[in-house]
Amino acid sequence: MKIKDIGEQGLLTILQRFCPQEIVGDDAAVIATKPDRSLVITTDMLVDGVHFSDRTTGPYYAGWRAAAANLSDLAAMGATPLAVTVALGVTGNTAVEWVEEFYRGMTACLQQDRAPIVGGDIVRSPVVTAAITAFGEVEGHRTIRRGNARSGWAIVATGFHGASRAGLELLLHSELGKKLGEVDRAALIRAHQKPNPRLDVLPVLWEILDAESKQISIAGMDSSDGLADAIVQICRASKVGARIERSRLPVPAALQSIVSPQTALNWTLYGGEDFELVLCLPPDLAEKLVQRLGNGSAIVGNITDRSDILLVDSTGIYAEEQLTISKGFQHFV
Repeated sequence: MKIKDIGEQGLLTILQRFCPQEIVGDDAAVIATKPDRSLVITTDMLVDGVHFSDRTTGPYYAGWRAAAANLSDLAAMGATPLAVTVALGVTGNTAVEWVEEFYRGMTACLQQDRAPIVGGDIVRSPVVTAAITAFGEVEGHRTIRRGNARSGWAIVATGFHGASRAGLELLLHSELGKKLGEVDRAALIRAHQKPNPRLDVLPVLWEILDAESKQISIAGMDSSDGLADAIVQICRASKVGARIERSRLPVPAALQSIVSPQTALNWTLYGGEDFELVLCLPPDLAEKLVQRLGNGSAIVGNITDRSDILLVDSTGIYAEEQLTISKGFQHFV
């Protein structure tokens, strides 16, 4: 049996056997260090030609996206960033300027949340790779986990989805943007090259919960692998189902100008790398959160006590569709 036969999810299932079950399975590991505080740790690896290329990102934006991916995982756990370490693999022919720009991009992203680079490693490699480990801290009762969703809760997407995929396609195929204004085109490309991890959502969320005097275990994860992937992963971990309303999906308006409605839907659900959060919480709190966040945030559906995860259409025009993670990006496929 080869890894390509079992895929990324199959390999993860095998590797999780070597880890404490109460720690692995979310966007990051949570290790209690104090009675009311936990250390949150996440690692992300990026490989030239798989996660970035000079054709679409360049070293500065590759560095920014590398940092954003890790900060997004911390946000998905409800954690505040503390610091990161970077292990970099480069060839002997890699330009020094490329490395400097990569670190400038990382630093620019990290400085937004005052998270310094505190160490790491450098090795020779036949292909440029970067493995970043980010450390954060969270109050115990505010830890966000995939397995916390409850039937009847609302599902919130904190912003537009599909923009990053659209930006990538515009960089690869510039002719797609001929119907776009310069502002819309730049916004879609920026969504791909300089995504902002949604750490800004957390203070708003805690403020709403505190105002209601509620200590609720929020469910959620980030949408770096796609909106549909996040919803499916949360439902699997929580042993619940979901109904997602097609008309509520946060589709960027500019997508309708460059691709068909079906492609826009696919990019919204499965495009990936939008680095938004997908959160599950009681409907009244979800409404308040969406009102406070604005800017594309939306209640896209609700959690059910069934096992199926369905995209539905309240108008009856489209048939129900089962959401899956197989349509998004998969390693080893």
